[in-house]
Amino acid sequence: MLMLFNMILSLIMFISGIMVYSLKRKHLLSTLLTLEFIVLSLFLIMYMYLLSYYYEMYFLMIFMVFVVCEGALGLSILVSMIRTHGNDYFNSFNVLQC
Repeated sequence: MLMLFNMILSLIMFISGIMVYSLKRKHLLSTLLTLEFIVLSLFLIMYMYLLSYYYEMYFLMIFMVFVVCEGALGLSILVSMIRTHGNDYFNSFNVLQC
């Protein structure tokens, strides 16, 4: 019963993260935070799945390595965008300019 509740809670977290990501796209920092929230909910879903079938948890360690790399890459893009443009608004950032 508790496992089902946790799985439903993780799915609600994932769906709400997708909704916030699609609705709030004004700042780069807010999009990075919602991406991390989505990844956290995916981690919980995979943990519940692997725990329910008594699988090994090595895949979660590999998944967390990729999550950390994704977070570091996102923060480096955020820092370089703030240094070049002064803010993290997507409206002031033109992709076509060099």
